[in-house]
Order: sequence, then structure tokens, then C-alpha cells
Amino acid sequence: MENVLTTHGLVKRYHKFTALDGLSMNVPKGSIYGFVGRNGAGKTTLIRLICGLQFATEGSFTLYGMESGSGEISKARRRMGAVVETPSIYLDMTAEDNLKEQYRVLGLPSFKGISELLKLVGLENTGKKKARNFSLGMRQRLGIAIALCGDPDFLLLDEPINGLDPQGIIDIRELILKLNRERQITVLISSHILDELSRLATHYGFVDKGRIVKEISAEQLEKECRKCARVSVSDTKKLATVLDTFGLEYAVIDERTADIYGEISITKLIDALKNAGCELFSVNEHDESLEAYFINLVGVGENG
Repeated sequence: MENVLTTHGLVKRYHKFTALDGLSMNVPKGSIYGFVGRNGAGKTTLIRLICGLQFATEGSFTLYGMESGSGEISKARRRMGAVVETPSIYLDMTAEDNLKEQYRVLGLPSFKGISELLKLVGLENTGKKKARNFSLGMRQRLGIAIALCGDPDFLLLDEPINGLDPQGIIDIRELILKLNRERQITVLISSHILDELSRLATHYGFVDKGRIVKEISAEQLEKECRKCARVSVSDTKKLATVLDTFGLEYAVIDERTADIYGEISITKLIDALKNAGCELFSVNEHDESLEAYFINLVGVGENG
């Protein structure tokens, strides 16, 4: 499969801190690549390197077959758009004027296509409303529209749904799917909101402490995700103590919910929990979540 982006042992150090530690990854053409990791795992640093906002300490990457150290890399970057950290928009301008300004920056010969872009991201009826009066979701969609001004076929989005309300999340999800399916745009999304990412991604790269732990397609991931018993209890700390004595593998979801892997006698579990002062409320068969899969890969760390 042809890759839009391939990185080769990327290292980025800031004085004594190593943000990327030999990161190697492959983003297939036409994919929605979920770049999964905790806050501080190196996701934003990677995107900044690809965009040319920073430079690697060691290693390299290939973008559309062009090496990062070559003079041709600027041509490859013209084929991509990005929203890094927060959308770069002019708050005192309308959505249309923001796009016109980006057209000028890119040196595009006319404003043709702006109305189509505004309609694509659902901002065609904002008129003279200034961006400072937009909701967070509207600003995010405007940022994506700005990233699309050069008609890219590779889009990099850094935490695009972070802080959005449920409707805003749905709007961004549907927009990303539309760009990928109707415009054949390859999308790399960095995120730590795994439930939502599981609704989008065709491929995943799991990153921890600046390194790729595993790359896998969504199809392969579905096969690897195991069946489990999802239990609801009064105290998962007490549950964990009981499960440790049974030698069972488990993943704690929150204070009252956990997933248990492997065969277990519910009768024995109830008795053991009762002796530990913990009440069992419910047990349901459940497929392993993306979050649980990630935790099993990298373990429970300090960064949420």
C-alpha cells in the first residue's frame, strides 16, 4: 500500500526533554489515521515537524515520496493542510474574509471556491458575523476550511474535537468522513479521545513516550479486541484486589466499572466481593474498547 507519510526514527529533544524518541510510522494513502496517545506523548510535536514548524534533532520523514532533507519537501507540503493545536483564525474577520486572507497568503489567483468551502464546513450562512462570536465548534470548522484552501489531499488535525460539545463533535466527525470519502483526502488525526476516534479511523498508530508502540488497521484491531465481562460494582479498588487474588486480567474503566478478561465463576466472584465489602451490581458481555486496548498496550501512566 502506498504511504502518504513515512517517518524514520524521528527524534526531537528540547534541552533535557525528549519529545520524540525514534518514532517510525506509516500513513497509508486514503486512510483516516488515528494517532493515539496520552497528552505529552509526542503527537503535536510530530505534526509540527511534518508541517515544518520545527526541525527534528535526528531522523527523517518522507512526504509523498520526497525526503524531509531535500529541497523538494516544500512542494510536498503544498499538498497538505493542517490545524495545529488551535485554529489559526482572525477573530475580527468574518469566515469569508478569513478564507480570502488565506487565499492571499497562498498566492491563489482568485477567490473562486470560497463559497463552496464555506458550504462544505457548514458556515455558509454566517454572513458578517465575526469569528470571535463563533462557537468553539464553528471556529474548529473554520480552521479546517482554512486548511483546505490550497485544495490539499493530506490533512493533519491536532485534537480536532477537544473541548467540543456533543453536537460539535458530531459536526467535525461528519466533516472528516465527508472529506475522506468524497474528496479522497488522507487524514491524520491526533487524539486522546479514543471512543470518538474509533468511529472514524481506518488505521491506528499508538504512541507512548515519543515512540510508536504499535500500528494496526481498524480491521485488524477489531479482530484483536477481545471479549470481556464488563462489571459494575460499588468500588473498583476492592474489585481489583479480588481479581488480583484470582490472577485475572482486567482493566478499570472508572470508580464503578471494569472489564474482566478470561473465564470467571460469577458465583465465586460475588462471594469474594462480598467478603471484601464490595457489591456487584451488573455483569454484561462486552467487546474490548479502544481505550482498554490502548491501556493494555502502554499500561496505566501518570498522564491521562
